[in-house]
Amino acid sequence: MRWVANAFGVGMMAIGIVGLADPAFLLAAASFTRTSTGLYIVAAIRVAVGFVLIGAAATSRMPRTVRILGAFIVLSGIITLFIGVERARAIVEWWSAQGDAFMRAWASMAVIFGLFIIYEVTPRRGAR
Repeated sequence: MRWVANAFGVGMMAIGIVGLADPAFLLAAASFTRTSTGLYIVAAIRVAVGFVLIGAAATSRMPRTVRILGAFIVLSGIITLFIGVERARAIVEWWSAQGDAFMRAWASMAVIFGLFIIYEVTPRRGAR
């Protein structure tokens, strides 16, 4: 589970770096959530990532924190199912109206979150 959680962290960092470099591309990718299929896929990914973090928590540096994060991500995946396509469209439109600086700020949070996950699931020196 640890390597899957590590891959998730790297993926989050990659998304954040793309968002920092080209916020418009990130916004175009977010338009995927404007369909019910897209919302279901995003919800499934969130739930799966949450369960991976919960599974990797036992061997992480801060197990309780990683479990809580995993539970929060599972919950956000479940809530995503109830948002609906119209609400998702409204969210993406609002997001795009905020400007590049706003989107870059959130993209930098994705980089930081990805780094945090990588740090958490990487064992300490000498530990296996």
